[in-house]
Amino acid sequence: MDTPITIIGAGLGGLTLARVLHLHGIAATVYEAEASAGSRGQGGMLDIHEPDGQLALRMAGLFEEFLGIIHPGGQALRVIGQDGRVLLEQPDDGTGGRPEVPRGELRRVLIESLPDGAIRWGHKVASVGPLGGGRHQVTFTDGTFVTTGLLVGADGAWSRVRPLLSVAEPMYVGTTFIETYLSDCDTRHMASAEAVGGGSLFALAPGKGIFAHREPKGVLHAYVALNKPKAWIDGLDPSDPVTALARIAEEFDGWAPELTALITDAETKPVHRVLHTLPADHRWERIPGVTLLGDAAHLMIPSGEGANLAMLDGAELGRAIAAHPGDVEAALAKYEEDLFPRSAAAAKQAEEMQKVLFGDSAPQSLLDFFATHRPGT
Repeated sequence: MDTPITIIGAGLGGLTLARVLHLHGIAATVYEAEASAGSRGQGGMLDIHEPDGQLALRMAGLFEEFLGIIHPGGQALRVIGQDGRVLLEQPDDGTGGRPEVPRGELRRVLIESLPDGAIRWGHKVASVGPLGGGRHQVTFTDGTFVTTGLLVGADGAWSRVRPLLSVAEPMYVGTTFIETYLSDCDTRHMASAEAVGGGSLFALAPGKGIFAHREPKGVLHAYVALNKPKAWIDGLDPSDPVTALARIAEEFDGWAPELTALITDAETKPVHRVLHTLPADHRWERIPGVTLLGDAAHLMIPSGEGANLAMLDGAELGRAIAAHPGDVEAALAKYEEDLFPRSAAAAKQAEEMQKVLFGDSAPQSLLDFFATHRPGT
C-alpha cells in the first residue's frame, strides 16, 4: 500500500502535523503502535506555552478547544524546603502564559480533529528502509508494509526512523524520575495536598528532588528525581513496589513527612523515567523524503519544553509542506533550517536548568532563578 505522507507516531507532534496538513487539504496517514487511543495512560499535566505550544494550536485551528481543557489554578507554584517550609509561592493569577492541561485531553482534542481513518492503530514498526528516489518502505511487526514519498519520524526517543538520518543515540544523563500517584488527596492525603497546593511543587536538594502537580479529580502526581547510576535504578525491583518505594524514600531521610508521603503513600507501582538525551546540537544532512520531529529529532532533559516543541515542529512542518506544493524537498529544507537552531537553543537551556534544579546550591539556585525569571518562564 502507498501512503503519500506517512507519519510514524501518534504523539502530540505527529498529530499536530496531521491536523495542519488536513486543514490545508493534504492527506496524511499516522501509524501508531498502541492498539487504540485509550490503550494506555497518557501521563500527567502539561504547561502549554504561548510562543510554541499555543502557537501550534492556533495554527492547527484548535485554540478554542485548548482553552476548554485548561486546569484552573494549575499555574500556581511553590518551592518548599526539606523541612516543609514554603520558600516561594506564586499564585495563578491567569497571566502566566503557560496554562496547564491534562496530556491525555490534549491528545484527545488532536485525535478528534482528524478524519476517520487518518490514524492506523496497532501498527508497530519493525523496520524502515530506502527504496530510492526519496521513497521509503515501512514494515510493521504484523508483516504488512507501506511505501511513501514522505516519511516523518514522530516516534519519540527510540525512533525507528532516526537511523535513516543520523547515527546519534540517546545517552543517559545520570538522572531518573520516578513517578508516583496519590488519589482522593484532599481527604486521604491532606498534608501532602496542602503542601502541593493548587498547582506545582518543587522541593529540591543537590542531586535530588521531589516535584508534584495537582491534577483534576483530586490526584497528586509526583516525580521523584535522583541523580543515580543506571545500575542503582536497575536495582529497584518493579515487581516489589513497596520495597522499591522504601529504598527511594531512604534518599529523602529527614525530609518533612508531607513530602516523603508523596513517595511512601503511592497508590500505583512506581514508574521509572530514566532520562536520556541526544546531543544538544543534533542535526543531520538533508536526505530526500524523510525527516524527524519532537523527541525523535531533539530529545532533551525535561524542562517543560518537549511537548511544546513537538507541536510547534509538527505545525511548522505542515505549514512548510503546504507552502511548497509538489516540492517536498524544498519544504523539508525550510523546516529543518528553522528546526535545528530552535531545538539546539532549547536543549542548552534545558541543560542549564538541570544545573539549577540539582546543582550544589539547590534549592537556592532555583530561588535565584525565579528572582530574575517569572516562575514558569
